[in-house]
Amino acid sequence: MENIRNFCIIAHIDHGKSTIADGLLEKTSTISHREAKKQVLDDMDLEQERGITIKSHAIQMKHLVGKTEYTLNLIDTPGHVDFSYEVSRSLAACEGALLVVDAAQGVEAQTISNLYLAVEAGLEIIPIINKIDLPSAMVDAVKGQIIDLIGCKDEDIILASAKTREGFDDILDAIIEKVPAPSGDKDAPLQALIFDSIFDSYRGAIALIRIFNGRLKTKDAVKFFAHDNKYLAEEIGTLRLGRVKTNILEAGNVGYIICSIKDVHDTKVGDTITLQKGGATEPLEGYQEIKPMVYSGLYPTDSDDFENLRDALDKFRLNDSALSFVPETSAALGFGFRCGFLGLLHMEIVQERLEREFDQSIVTTLPNVEYHVRKKDGREIIVDNPAEMPVVGDIDLVEEPYIKAQIVTPSEYIGSIMKLAMEKRGTYINTDYIDPTRADVQFEFPLAEIIFDFYDKLKSISRGYASFDYDYIGYRESDLVKLEILLNGETVDALSVICHRDKSYDWGRKVCTKLKELIPRQMFEIAVQAAIGSKVISRTTIKALRKNVLAKCYGGDITRKRKLLEKQKEGKRRMKQVGNVEIPQEAFLAVLQLDD
Repeated sequence: MENIRNFCIIAHIDHGKSTIADGLLEKTSTISHREAKKQVLDDMDLEQERGITIKSHAIQMKHLVGKTEYTLNLIDTPGHVDFSYEVSRSLAACEGALLVVDAAQGVEAQTISNLYLAVEAGLEIIPIINKIDLPSAMVDAVKGQIIDLIGCKDEDIILASAKTREGFDDILDAIIEKVPAPSGDKDAPLQALIFDSIFDSYRGAIALIRIFNGRLKTKDAVKFFAHDNKYLAEEIGTLRLGRVKTNILEAGNVGYIICSIKDVHDTKVGDTITLQKGGATEPLEGYQEIKPMVYSGLYPTDSDDFENLRDALDKFRLNDSALSFVPETSAALGFGFRCGFLGLLHMEIVQERLEREFDQSIVTTLPNVEYHVRKKDGREIIVDNPAEMPVVGDIDLVEEPYIKAQIVTPSEYIGSIMKLAMEKRGTYINTDYIDPTRADVQFEFPLAEIIFDFYDKLKSISRGYASFDYDYIGYRESDLVKLEILLNGETVDALSVICHRDKSYDWGRKVCTKLKELIPRQMFEIAVQAAIGSKVISRTTIKALRKNVLAKCYGGDITRKRKLLEKQKEGKRRMKQVGNVEIPQEAFLAVLQLDD
């Protein structure tokens, strides 16, 4: 065990985490020159294109120092806030972390957020300044930021360039010298942490595990604590570029276990595996059920494709246990699914992968969050779809989820960011200066305000320099209302939104104006209204197409003209009672993209 080192790499998006992983794999000859390519561990097209890690990976390296061979287990982590629970479980499987900071960009929001997670997990931090070969590198300024952040010494910071492979010997030496060997008892009852799971269409769900105590052998009878299911360990092994079979895994090792599990939901991240006979009585700490934070409706563009979309979602969920969905129906969009996502990036990834990998053409409704509603009769209900919101008279109070946000920005943009935060119902907490030119500003926001377009606006007003990260902090009471859009008195359920009372008037007016532009004129007049309960707060009218019934009248008595006009008016009134207004697809999409 003293020759094992388990570590991860934490960094903000695009600070070179995957490239440093590539360099370590090459330096330790884990991959040959022929196998080498950019972002080896990011094997999804989407990861390569966006430069982000969506699915965490683990890989084992061997490194010789003198005559001693060390086993280095790199447990890669996703970089985005949506996946913070998976990051926390990956960190729990490690003893050390490489903190990578871009020499040109400096410390950013996710760097700080993931660093706090690593410090809470008790990891040894090795600071690295990457991209020192760039002309715009500010090595001394970034050194100062890191020293202020973690209180290390100047000489503890490793200068590296993942592109030129400079500084990699120092990184490997630091991993071996500073990261502690794993602790644990090989003879104690088995306790293995699942830090990730993947689905193989031939072998079923494969759990990636770190063994804390005891030993696991092939053909051992095992059980999972979260759901008390029992299985047989058909194959165990370690993780190189592929899976390498071994007959035993002991305390301190990282590897995989295959038990012919048919559903990836049975290998829950954070769960503990133990033996059926003589196993541990208590699971490892930190397990939580993953809860969706953002909800949205997914509908096929063509209603005949509903079954194809169901098949695609079923197959997709085999690889992504965080996605949840239930069928729903909408008067405007037909049959579809109400899906729960970890956050906005997760929602984007699911959409894009459904379109690319399963060739689905889909329409997405406005994303919204889960609200807790207490009715006047004392019952509490959970609402994740505006259509399920009770009528105004039945509601006692509504609670919505809040987050604590951290925005790292150059100090000249603080004023604009404050203005944006106030528009989004933010509560200012405090400002810390990382250095004289960069500030870490903290706010509390309702989650519903930031899932729509907050990030885009933040990037616009800061010219791309501000970075953003958040943590969920719980539910709070708010003055929320359900805003409904009506066409000729009929509610269009897919356009209903739950919003704050102060913003409802503005939102209602904008939607009505937009629909007036986009809905084609009919033979009868259409009233477009926004209403809260029975109170109409905004209205606009789409005028009727009128035939010129007086064209055949050349002079003559006025009563003849009046009679024709009255006849036309009566026809329009009757048509309005039976007429049905269809919202064209593009009009619907335009309302969803309405600038808040």
